[in-house]
Amino acid sequence: MSVFIHLVALLGRFLEPVLAESATAAAIVLFTVLVRLALHPLSRAAFRGATPVAGCLPVLLQLPVFFVMYRAFSSAEIGGAANELLGHRLFAAPLGDRWGDALGDGGLFGARGLVFLGLFAAIAAVAAWSAVRGRRAAALTAAAAEVAAAEAKAAGAKGGRAKRAGGKGTGVKPAGAASGAASAALGAGVVVSAEQQEVMRKLGGVLPLLSFGTLVTAGLVPLAAGLYLVTTTAWSVAERAWLQHRKERAGLVAAGAERSAM
Repeated sequence: MSVFIHLVALLGRFLEPVLAESATAAAIVLFTVLVRLALHPLSRAAFRGATPVAGCLPVLLQLPVFFVMYRAFSSAEIGGAANELLGHRLFAAPLGDRWGDALGDGGLFGARGLVFLGLFAAIAAVAAWSAVRGRRAAALTAAAAEVAAAEAKAAGAKGGRAKRAGGKGTGVKPAGAASGAASAALGAGVVVSAEQQEVMRKLGGVLPLLSFGTLVTAGLVPLAAGLYLVTTTAWSVAERAWLQHRKERAGLVAAGAERSAM
């Protein structure tokens, strides 16, 4: 923990000439960005793998960092010495304050309360962005599953007719090959059943809403930990949007090259 405090204090001193009392708060944001940059290769691999286990790995690796952040701004002493970070602020609110402390000193719209309201507004905006993107992605995945299933069904029917005709001179792919091509469009290697499509729709409506749970956490932890939460959450949503954009652009390029080769 002393290493973390030293690093944040060092970043804060570097930013202090520009940001004055809020330099340590900016140092926490910068520290969070550095952590996420270090984890970006894992996040990119998880996105490509599109598996729940791979997707959880970057989150799990952040838990120790969040725990250290929480302890650093909850303890009056670190290693027998006074915790120098507790005296730093974000505008009017000490970084070690919780929302309850702000409500007890000035109320909801007091100087300290307004800092927390700004934090909550930022978290809510990021959560809403995440929810919109999550539902859109789920809808696109379900639509792709329906298209792939329809293509596989049509290919099976054509393959059956080709087999009855002797399979010569028809120019029709066997059913297995066509089905495999449709499955490849989903990137999963299998055609998604109607039941699986329904599950995907339900999850697409529920999972994005979990982002709003960060609001509850931010109301219970110190302000410094709340800054970490909003920064890492915003990074996650922006990173996934960027990776999805790159994937879609690569797909368009590949489709264009395929049409040119035909």
